[in-house]
Amino acid sequence: MDWTRPVDGYCERLDAAFWAEPVNAATNAAFLLVALFMWGRTFGLGRVLAAVLFIIGVGSFLFHTLAQPWAGLADTLPILVFVLLYIFAANRDFWRLGTRPAAGLTLLFFPFAAATAPLFRMIPGIGGSALYMPVPLLILIYAALLAGRAPQTARGLALGAGILLVSLTARILDEPLCALWPLGTHFLWHLLNAAMLGWMIHVWTRHRLATRDAGR
Repeated sequence: MDWTRPVDGYCERLDAAFWAEPVNAATNAAFLLVALFMWGRTFGLGRVLAAVLFIIGVGSFLFHTLAQPWAGLADTLPILVFVLLYIFAANRDFWRLGTRPAAGLTLLFFPFAAATAPLFRMIPGIGGSALYMPVPLLILIYAALLAGRAPQTARGLALGAGILLVSLTARILDEPLCALWPLGTHFLWHLLNAAMLGWMIHVWTRHRLATRDAGR
């Protein structure tokens, strides 16, 4: 595989130039700003999530400027790391599991995604965004299961899933609407995702503070 070949996957990009996607590139600043904002408002694993969120912004910037396969990995791998870390945090802190059971349950995300992503791919128009669709589905499952045990956390998760679904809609519509809106809609994926990931860190932080205060 040629890791340095040009990649043209978004409406805004018309050539292989570094600044061919100025809006897609610039809106990655939202990840950095939200990460810095949340860093001062969380602790422990929340700060690890905030650091990964910052890296997501850097990786996405690289992909939307250099637009090469290796930069694509720099874009997507931090997202996967964030998802896995958050599932671990949810397993450990929402369900009060031990570290090993929480980690083991986290690994089940891979067969879950492998089983559900192909089902989403069958929906016309979703395309590559099908790989992301297992995430809001899993968040909604956790929200439903936590509704009785931690209703505030469950509502927070449900809101996060809702924001992510709107964000995914913007990602999906980028190419179909390109002829009508040459700027594309991918930049909304960045802005909404930054807000959603910051919100998810807030949900975890709020839950941890509530359970810590309740234990005093």
